[in-house]
Order: sequence, then C-alpha cells, then structure tokens
Amino acid sequence: MTALGAADPISLAVEATPAQNAPDTGGLADFLRGFFGPLFLVIVSIVAIFFLFTREITRFMQFIILAIFIGIVFYVPGIIEVIAVALARAMGVSTE
Repeated sequence: MTALGAADPISLAVEATPAQNAPDTGGLADFLRGFFGPLFLVIVSIVAIFFLFTREITRFMQFIILAIFIGIVFYVPGIIEVIAVALARAMGVSTE
C-alpha cells in the first residue's frame, strides 16, 4: 500500500496471476468428447433408423446432413476457432 492507501500496481499484477496449483482443464474437453461422443452416435443411429423405417427419405437426408455438421463441430477440436478466423478474414477484419 502506498501512503495514500492505493495498492501498488506490481503487487496487484502478481496477485492476479493464476495460482500454480490451479486445476488443469486441458483434459476436460477430451473427457467430454469421450463421454458424449458415443452417446451422440447412438442417438443419431436411432433417429436415422426411425426415419428409414418410416420411409421419410427427405427427413432422413436432412437429419444426416445436420448430424454430419454437428459431428464435425463436436469431434474436430479447434474447428470453431478456425471457422471464426476464416469468416473474419473473409469480411476483411484483421485477425493478427
């Protein structure tokens, strides 16, 4: 603390840095992908079989296309960032 009662900016910066024993969340995405991935595939399979048995080919194709796009976003790590950067560059926004 300074004489006027304000905190020293350097000490605030040191206190604001994350602790050394912070939980590692790097494996969280892999865990969630491993847990929800098979569940996603089972649900897609059940709905696809339902559409095939009821002979709703148009809805089946719409569902499969939607499931493919959702699967790509779900299974490919970093795809959201890649798409966001590509869209920003296409609109002329600097991404650096």
